[in-house]
Amino acid sequence: MQHFKRLLLSLLIFIIGLGIGYVVLAFIFLDFVIDLWWFQSLGYEGYFFLRLIYRYITFSVVTLIFFLIFFLNFWIASRFLGATIPETPGNPDKSSKRRLLRMIQSGSLKVYTPLSLMMAIPIAFPFYKQWEKGLLYLFAPSSGMTDPIFNFDISFYLFSYPVYKLVQTELIITSLILFLGIVCLYYVENRLLAGRDKQLPRGAKIHLALLIILTVVIQIWGFVLQGFDLLYTDSHQPNFFGPGFVEIWVVLPLILLTILFFTLTALSLVTYIYKGKGLKKVVVFGLFFLVAVLGYQANPLSRIIEKWWVKPTQGVIEKPFIKNNIEATLDAYDLNKIVTLQYSIAEDSQIMTNPHVRDSLRNIPVWDRELLSDVYKQLQGIRPYYIFPSVDVDRYSVSGLHQQVYLAPREIEQDYAKNWQSRHLQYTHGNGVVMTPAVQGGDESMTWFVRDIPSESDYGFDITEPGIYYGFGQYNYAIVPNDIGEIDHPTDEGNALVDYKGNGGVRLSFFKKILFSIFYKESKIFFTSGTNKNSRILFRRNFLEAIETITPFFLLDKDPYIVFTKKGLFWIQDAYTVSANYPNAQPYNPQFNYIRNSVKIVIDAYNGNIDYYIAHPDDPIVRAYSRMYPGLLKPIDKMPAELKRHIRYPKDLFEVQLNIYAEYHQTDPEVFYNHEDIWEMPKLPKGNKTIPMRPNYLTLNILNQAMPDKETPDKPEFLLVSPMSPRGRNNLRALALAGCDGDNYGKLFIFSFPKGRQIYGPAQINTLIDQDTKIAAQLTLWDQAGSEVKRGRMIILPEGNLILYIQPVYLSS
Repeated sequence: MQHFKRLLLSLLIFIIGLGIGYVVLAFIFLDFVIDLWWFQSLGYEGYFFLRLIYRYITFSVVTLIFFLIFFLNFWIASRFLGATIPETPGNPDKSSKRRLLRMIQSGSLKVYTPLSLMMAIPIAFPFYKQWEKGLLYLFAPSSGMTDPIFNFDISFYLFSYPVYKLVQTELIITSLILFLGIVCLYYVENRLLAGRDKQLPRGAKIHLALLIILTVVIQIWGFVLQGFDLLYTDSHQPNFFGPGFVEIWVVLPLILLTILFFTLTALSLVTYIYKGKGLKKVVVFGLFFLVAVLGYQANPLSRIIEKWWVKPTQGVIEKPFIKNNIEATLDAYDLNKIVTLQYSIAEDSQIMTNPHVRDSLRNIPVWDRELLSDVYKQLQGIRPYYIFPSVDVDRYSVSGLHQQVYLAPREIEQDYAKNWQSRHLQYTHGNGVVMTPAVQGGDESMTWFVRDIPSESDYGFDITEPGIYYGFGQYNYAIVPNDIGEIDHPTDEGNALVDYKGNGGVRLSFFKKILFSIFYKESKIFFTSGTNKNSRILFRRNFLEAIETITPFFLLDKDPYIVFTKKGLFWIQDAYTVSANYPNAQPYNPQFNYIRNSVKIVIDAYNGNIDYYIAHPDDPIVRAYSRMYPGLLKPIDKMPAELKRHIRYPKDLFEVQLNIYAEYHQTDPEVFYNHEDIWEMPKLPKGNKTIPMRPNYLTLNILNQAMPDKETPDKPEFLLVSPMSPRGRNNLRALALAGCDGDNYGKLFIFSFPKGRQIYGPAQINTLIDQDTKIAAQLTLWDQAGSEVKRGRMIILPEGNLILYIQPVYLSS
């Protein structure tokens, strides 16, 4: 019995100690523990640890390498430090100096270990900050394309080149610090030996010579990298980007001469140090080296050749380099497969008899998204704590017809709740969506495909779980299910309550309630009596914040959108891989000159699950990430079919591509150099300024009409459309389209208009509207006291060899 009591007491002490240790550990690493639980809730626990391991292994390995470089060199130097200091028994200060000197001479670990570590950590720290760049270098695949100047694979520039620049910079700093440190040691030793008529050992001289050679090799590598820097020169702007005749035939040879004379100078210096002769060679080669460096750094020769040889016939001499810039830029922005088609214009009399025009009119997005948000709020907000933060455009099958629609999620406005209980236990989620057709007649009542709470539809739209616990808004944490009850929707008797049945968030336990109370600095999380054994805490409910926490290396599109399915609601977020290191390619901004929409991210609005799908498998950057993080990125074929039908070409990417293509559609180097046919997005007046027209999503059958010989289905397709005008002119020059459906997804088309025919542009049509007396009189009549006339965005409808302009007009009370 006594033995059993002792065993029970020991077990109790062990459990208490384990609990205390767990709590203390969690308090010290609170952010780490909360992050770990959150990643576990999403099924990304392995990915979480992998990123953590990668970061610290990279930093540790790099620190160890630099530590060994310093330590081994100091240890080798200590082998040649043989001087001694006479005993000074009566002077403790001199005795301690003597002991320190002996420790330095003997290569003592007590001296060189902390010294080497203190020198290694600051040098290795940049690798800690840029550890992912180093990992991409290790996992990088080949791109299958090469640059025309050096014939290196493009992956070398995307992955290896930036890492080499970082490594070279850190190595040259290391070698210089190390060389100065070793020189100081040998200098002191040499002074001590000189007092005893002795010379520095031969091994010490060899050591110094090897350090000089190592420094020279590293600096030569730096000169080589400067040669690659020429691929990113902007000295020829605005004519073209990248190296020209001077860079390739003047500056690059000067860099090669710099490498040659720098090597000869270094070798002659080593010979002089080792043998004590050959100083004249050092001076001569050094002077040649300085001349070569000044030749390409100060650019006197380059400027002379540029002015007197290149400029007079620049368009001819720079032609091959302009061609390199054009091809590289089109590749970098995925514009090299654009299909260019001629768009012939029919007579106006054919408008009413053209069946394609009648079909397209059914899908005209006459509602302006900004105005529609207010309409939804007034008619379908239901309660003041519901908001519509975004209105999305999409396409659905409605009564068997391919219908373009607007839809908006009804999200919760948690600022409405004034106390902790209502904010975190009751008003926890949004509810469903509203959906309307893109086109509405001005004299018709609003048509609702989906409306009200609970969701109702007269058009066959059913949903199992309409709750929005994860959304676009700034959501607070929620504790669900709970004993208070979550407010789901209003009823005649009050409010219908619901219990969360999803798998999102972290299940609460006694210890977890303690930690979350500390994490959020809110004691009510621990002391509330409203929780039960099934309660979970949902946090990071803004899906943009969640995505950036999981994958901060992706650039996110600014227009995520919601998708309505029978199972529930899902957000789709487009993500981009970018780089600023594509050779010869025109930068869009300082952040990148290469972009791909490589990832589609799907977020479950009810459970918060986040899935990543590879949408551009040819992109070497996303392939590198897929290798780095196995299991994170799934093939696009794994996306559920009901969601895959709703992926679309992202508007942000299309605008980037069009801004580049506006100039780089001129593939003939001579035409490009003369800037004969530069385009721009048309501008329309808005208030006291003009703004560019943004692309619109339209449902058209234009591709089948333009390519009747292709296997293009004879049905309307969801397309992203943007007009293009000549720079500085208001007429219409071309239409750019991006496919969003089926086999045409991701394909870009340019419909070019006949050059000899005047096609009115949006600004000219806007002027015609302003000048029309009948329209002006009607607008003035409507714009009376109590109402305000608002003109919506202008829609360009290309159908049946016609260009139709449609501008909605709204009356606001």
